[in-house]
Amino acid sequence: MSWLLPSSHSHGARGFWFCGCAGLPIVPNEGGATSARRAPVFIRGQRARAIDVHAHCYFQAALDLMGAEAKSVLPPVKGVPEHFLQVEQQLATRFADMDRMGVDMQVLSINPFWYKQDRETAEAICRIHNTSLAELCARHPTRLAAFASLPMQFPDLAVAMLEEAVLKFGLKGAAIGGSVAGQDFALPQFHPVLAKAQELGVMLFIHPQSTPELAARFKGNGWLSNVIGNPLDTTIALQKLIFEGVFDKFPELKVLGAHGGGFLGSYAPRMDRSCFVSPQNCNADIALQKKPTDYIRQIYFDSLVFTGEALRHLVAEVGASQIMIGTDHPIPWEDDPVGHVMATPEISPDDQRAILGENAIRVLKLKL
Repeated sequence: MSWLLPSSHSHGARGFWFCGCAGLPIVPNEGGATSARRAPVFIRGQRARAIDVHAHCYFQAALDLMGAEAKSVLPPVKGVPEHFLQVEQQLATRFADMDRMGVDMQVLSINPFWYKQDRETAEAICRIHNTSLAELCARHPTRLAAFASLPMQFPDLAVAMLEEAVLKFGLKGAAIGGSVAGQDFALPQFHPVLAKAQELGVMLFIHPQSTPELAARFKGNGWLSNVIGNPLDTTIALQKLIFEGVFDKFPELKVLGAHGGGFLGSYAPRMDRSCFVSPQNCNADIALQKKPTDYIRQIYFDSLVFTGEALRHLVAEVGASQIMIGTDHPIPWEDDPVGHVMATPEISPDDQRAILGENAIRVLKLKL
């Protein structure tokens, strides 16, 4: 099944678009070959950097530790071969893709697939990830940064590995799932990991893993386990952090929600009425210091919401200071992240520059 999609990036008449690079200049890349490259963006005479905080990769050595389960890790989607970045040609392909999109730097992460593994295996997988990511970033410091992998099912080990990843390897925080094999990481046993992230001043990037308890209802046409399940997983994780008082306990905790934070940005105000309408479904021992919706303005969100109207609304709800470019690359959810931001006229030039890269540079302490 295929669709012809209405354009979300055009200022003018509503038209249609196909994936492609029409209108982009052809320029030589570092290896002497030619590739389509998006022209740099200048806003009020200043070069605007573009930082993609939601981009992925895999390392075969870590997948090998999963044994027969490795087959279930790789999703049956476009872009899977491009996840691997272990030889120069693979890196050249990645950088050419970034140039085509106008992305200066990607912050790499690996969606957790090891939360049901034993302690030794989970540690080994995360160690391969973190050392490999650190090596890539050291080789290409102006193009790549990364979030660490953590064995969250063993919080004491996750704390130690987060500290090592940040202080020894220079990684920018950690990518964690929407839950830890079904356990919400807002639960007290995971608080030491949140406390360490706050202490180090680094980001926890929440990337969903569908909502498996709804697997039966997701069956059928449309890949609903992803289209609904992934945003729902992130929404649950973020609302748990709010309603369980985690942001009151860790007020400086930096959290980034994938896919525009799921459904939170589009329907957050319903949270403010829940305990008024049904106090018996709320914990009287948890007295939030602010309205639930106030907390969303301290959460960070990626821009992967597809249309200009959706991005405009997200900015209105959470503030431009909380949004960063996200693509899910190399899975082709968003082929023109820079155009997505620049073609949303309701966003001011200063806010466009912030979303494109300045927020990520500031919050993640990036050096380009």
